[in-house]
Amino acid sequence: MPKVKTNSGAKKRFALTGTGKVKRHHAFHSHILTKKSKKRKRNLVHDDIVVKADLKQVRELLCLR
Repeated sequence: MPKVKTNSGAKKRFALTGTGKVKRHHAFHSHILTKKSKKRKRNLVHDDIVVKADLKQVRELLCLR
């Protein structure tokens, strides 16, 4: 049986923490930044943990069972 390939887009966007949680970046911080407040831009810099509702789909894309 062939190996299951990791989704190449997902492996660029998500990372595993030491405890097995999945880290993600915030969206909306790449362009059109002039209209966004400093506070909003600053809060978009930090990484976040994938929410439970999306976790199953993300783990399947990363080939984590």
